[in-house]
Order: sequence, then structure tokens, then C-alpha cells
Amino acid sequence: MSLKNRKATIITLGCKVNQYESDAMYEMLKKAGVREVSPKDNPDIYIVNTCSVTNMAERKSRQMLHRAKKRNPNVVVAAVGCYAQVGKDDLEKDANIDLIIGNNRKHEIVSILEAFYEEHRSGIDVIDINDQEQVYEEMSVEHINDHTRAYIKVQDGCNQFCSYCIIPYARGRVRSRKMEDVIHEISNLAKAGYQEFVITGIHVCSYGTDLEEDITLIDLIEKISQIEEVRRIRLGSLEPRIVTEENLKRLKKIKEFCPHFHLSIQSGCDNTLKRMNRKYTTSDIKDICQLIRKHFDTPALTTDIIVGFPGETKEDFEKTKSFLEEINLYEMHVFKYSKRKGTKAAVMEDQVPDHIKAKRSGELLDMSKRHQKAFETAQIGKVKEVLFEEKLKDDTLGRYVGHTKEYIKVAMTSNEPLENKIRSVELTKSLLFF
Repeated sequence: MSLKNRKATIITLGCKVNQYESDAMYEMLKKAGVREVSPKDNPDIYIVNTCSVTNMAERKSRQMLHRAKKRNPNVVVAAVGCYAQVGKDDLEKDANIDLIIGNNRKHEIVSILEAFYEEHRSGIDVIDINDQEQVYEEMSVEHINDHTRAYIKVQDGCNQFCSYCIIPYARGRVRSRKMEDVIHEISNLAKAGYQEFVITGIHVCSYGTDLEEDITLIDLIEKISQIEEVRRIRLGSLEPRIVTEENLKRLKKIKEFCPHFHLSIQSGCDNTLKRMNRKYTTSDIKDICQLIRKHFDTPALTTDIIVGFPGETKEDFEKTKSFLEEINLYEMHVFKYSKRKGTKAAVMEDQVPDHIKAKRSGELLDMSKRHQKAFETAQIGKVKEVLFEEKLKDDTLGRYVGHTKEYIKVAMTSNEPLENKIRSVELTKSLLFF
């Protein structure tokens, strides 16, 4: 049955990969005649692109799914994505949910919905995502809500199996997108006016490892840089192992490359890293930071840190604090460890009490603010290239906000419209508390 003239809402939870996939699903629905509306506009179809990275993320996914039927008992509710994949059995018992669509099946969203309307019965479309024969789920976008920056998914799945992470079970093994498909999509988006492209994936450093061709993530970035209209290329979260002398030399030659390295460190204590099943040591991280700073002038180094991982003693945490002070990153995203059912860490002994996790989180957040302010203060007086994204709403000074290549937030007053414009500006003061 045709979906033409129906209205749909997609709620996206979780990472930038999910957001990319939601954008792609919207485009497929639009081509089928479906109109995008807000949840308040009484949609016929309500899709939640779920997240399963933590128990809290799953709870929020369930809340969003239940909210739809409360507003409109006749709406078709579809649970899509990671929680639909790993929580299928629980979701199947929920009468509020009509469709459960796992990963590697989002590209079939139109045909699945058409079949639902034809047969008028609930359905489950969840495959064994860990089947070694699964291939990359090809989806693409022609339009992105952000008018200046486009997140481009080039890879799916993860083979790392960190002890705290459910993602390999939700996303399956590493699968890479064909280079020609990536280039085609970015070329079209660049011609449509997008200037910055953030290359992302579930474990983006693994890009190419499953392809028959001898292709790496750095090869892909070099190829993207050859697209005439592309002005900036930024990388998403990186595993430290990709940062080598050779790769940095190659990246340094790419004028479009943004020297912003978000290293997924997670801890500054070797004992904790070992329990997390991370594949590096603090000595490796220290060497990597030195290498980056050797090849790039004042690069922005940022990271994710988990505090309160099972077995993390006071001494372990102090080692992490000391290490993070030493490597002096621009910014840290600090997360309190949360049990995730189905992972090894969830059943580990010596779980850390919540009040201790909160205290440790606060200490690292304070450190992050200090480091961020110091980094930004050191930029004062320098001329930086800024991609301006939007004009501040309700701002009497008429300021526009954008980011440097290092992803430093910049605001500037201008009588000239600056949306999606790149300008060289002198930085005059820190906007840390802006």
C-alpha cells in the first residue's frame, strides 16, 4: 500500500551515525510521498531511531516509544536501530510498538511500512547482525538539517569488544562503505553548498579493513580532499592506533584537514585500560599526543573518559588525573560508568558506588574547564579561519557563531550575513563561558 500523503516523525537518539541514518530514512520516505512533521503535528508514522549504548539510553528509547501512543493511539510506532537490535525480546512484549526494525534493515524502511499498512499487523525485522556475511548497509543523503557541516557515515560495526560496550552486538562486525559511494555523496553535498564534512562511523579507524581493495581511512580522506568544492574535512572519534608518523605526515599535506583529534582514551590508568580491554597503554597515548603536536601547530586534542569503571580504586583514579594533567588536552567529555546488561563489565566485581563516580566526574570536569580556558587563552591574538554557522537568536549585538578548524567556538558581530561563510578573524577573548 502506498505511503503517499502520510505524515512521519523520526526521533533520533544517540550518536552522529544514528543522525545520518535518520536523515537517510527521511529522504527515502520523502521520495515515497511521506511528509516530515513534528511530533505535535499528529503524525501517521512515529519512528524512534533508538540507542543502546547505556541502560539510560535504552530507558529513554522506551520513553519515546511510549509517548507516541499516548498522543495518538492510531499512530504506527516503529522502534529502529540499536535497541531494536539487542532488545528485540523486550520490545516484542510492548503493545505500544507496531514494528521492530534492527540494524542493517533501515534501508528497507519504506517497504516495511508499506507491508505493514497492507497487512495491518505488527512485525519484527531483526536479523543476526553478527552474521559474517553481512555487508555495509548502503544509504545516502542529499540534504542535511545542518546547513554548513555534514556528518558522513563511511563505516559500520566494531570488532574491538571493549568490556563495557554493547555496540559490537548491536552493530555487528566491521563493514566499510565503498569509496566511490562516499565520494559521490560528498561531491553532491559539496555542490549543494556544504563546506565541512565530518567523517564518522561506529569504529571509523577500521575503515577499509574488510574491503578487497587495499584502502585505509587516510586514503579516503586524501580522495575527499580532491573534490574541488570541499573546504574542510574533520574526523570523528578516533582509536589512538591510527595516529602514526606516516599518517600524520599525509594528513599534514591536506590543507582541508582540520587539526582536531578526538582520541577515544577512556582512562589514564593502565590497570583500568586492561580491564576495559582497550588495546593500548598510557605510554602509547603520551607518545601519540607528542606526535600530533610535532606535526601540527596547536592542534586541538580532545577525548572521552569513563570514571568509576569496575575495580577503579582511588589510586587508579589519581593515576588517571595525573596522566590527564600531563598530556593537557583541550577538552574532555567525562562519563560516569553505567552498567550495561550483556557486557562483561556489568558482572565484574568491585562496582564503584554512584557518589564516588559523581565526585570523580566533577574533578575531571573541573580540570577540563581549566585546560579548555588555557588552550583558548593561548589562541588570543591569532588569526583563525572560521566557518560561521548561524546568527544568534535574540542577540542584540547581531553576533554570528562558528568554529575554527580546531573546533574552537567563535562569535563575531557583523552587518554582513555570515551563515555558511568562511572568514579569517582575529581571536580577541575566550568564549568558554559564552
